[in-house]
Amino acid sequence: MQPGNGASTTVYQEQLIDTPIPRLGETMQRFVVGLVLAWLLTPGVVSAQEAPVPSTEGLMVFFDCNAFMFCDFDHTRREIPFVNWVRDRQDADVHVLITQQQTGGGGWEITLAFIGLGDHAGKEDTLLYVSDPTDTQAEVRDGMTQTLRLGLVHFVAPTAIGPRLQITYRPPQIAAEAPALGTEVHDPWDYWTFRLGANGSMSGEQLQSGYSLRGNASANRTTEDLKVSIGTYGNYSKSEWELSDGSIYENIQESYSASVLTVWSLGDHWSAGATADADKSTQRNLDFGTSAGPALEYNIFPYDESTHKAITFLYTVEVATFNYEEETVTGKLSEVLPRHRLSIGASITQPWGNVYGSAGATQYLHDLSVHRIDTFAGFRIRLFRGFEFNTSGSFSRIKDQFYLPAEDLTDEEILTRRRARETDYRFRFSMGFSFRFGSKFANVVNPRMGGGGGFFIMF
Repeated sequence: MQPGNGASTTVYQEQLIDTPIPRLGETMQRFVVGLVLAWLLTPGVVSAQEAPVPSTEGLMVFFDCNAFMFCDFDHTRREIPFVNWVRDRQDADVHVLITQQQTGGGGWEITLAFIGLGDHAGKEDTLLYVSDPTDTQAEVRDGMTQTLRLGLVHFVAPTAIGPRLQITYRPPQIAAEAPALGTEVHDPWDYWTFRLGANGSMSGEQLQSGYSLRGNASANRTTEDLKVSIGTYGNYSKSEWELSDGSIYENIQESYSASVLTVWSLGDHWSAGATADADKSTQRNLDFGTSAGPALEYNIFPYDESTHKAITFLYTVEVATFNYEEETVTGKLSEVLPRHRLSIGASITQPWGNVYGSAGATQYLHDLSVHRIDTFAGFRIRLFRGFEFNTSGSFSRIKDQFYLPAEDLTDEEILTRRRARETDYRFRFSMGFSFRFGSKFANVVNPRMGGGGGFFIMF
């Protein structure tokens, strides 16, 4: 009874006074007994106790996913319960290696390589899943999972589990959904795709505040013979701090860019192209700059193997123009400079891990001492059962900061990195390992209290 007036409140209080209060021990006993009964009688608890157990008849599968945006192992284990998922490759009958690359239209091409091990050695298969550009992350994940399911059937069919599998077929709803092989599909957009995006953020405290605005737009047309990519990006940010003397320091940074890339296919290993760029950057003292020129690329491996291995050599020659916000250390407000660049990139993804790296050198032809060299490398390797070692690092030799303003930077500009600061080099390095041991099975999914699928909000 809710106390709505004085009379009802009195009755409510009298009932509370007349009700005998059980002792604390009896209350705890009733609570524990009730909790145990609820636990025993709840179907969800019983099913949790009967969670999937490794089957001696099941195929042992190692899930090795490098399609980082869509590697949802919990989802995979729930949707494909007819195999045993193991934690180490050494225990597996099949190693599933998954890699991804973006399509020209903005979708994803996901490659699933099925590598037989042990009794299945020598049996291999590769399936592709290509998503639509408008698919959500969940839709791409489901499509990848369905392709994984299809690929595993090839290995499961000869086992004791095979007879318990059922094959179903979903016919297309509309004839246009399933055009005959070899039929040319009419595309009213002529393979062009477009994307627009914008976002903003703001934050603040009593003595500081700031906001930023970002936007981007792109247009792409990709076919086997020709690729055209157009992109624009803009960022504006403003921050204010109240200093100890009561004055206000204001930091405004702007960066805008636009680029056009055209690439012609010249076979399985060669490509030719042309690039054009325009940009503005507060940090680089650049009020407006442009660059344009031809490019030539050679890939040691065929381009259709690029998700697993690629070693490329890219050479470009450009003419660059610079218009500066402030007079530079060389006494210039604008200049036109020729330059060339050689870039080498490598990426190898194999069952034992992956190795990646790049090296690029840019040299200005008006003065060969003005140059820049950028290097980056990393690898992730399984050294032995359960042990994985990873490292990455980058190093840049910087001898092309002719754009620096002649005036010295203030302490505030240095701390907020509003302007680039003179330096001869820049580096970064990281290293780590992971070691996993214990049960070799990974079938059970338990997301309770945030494990695997939930989340916590903490203040």
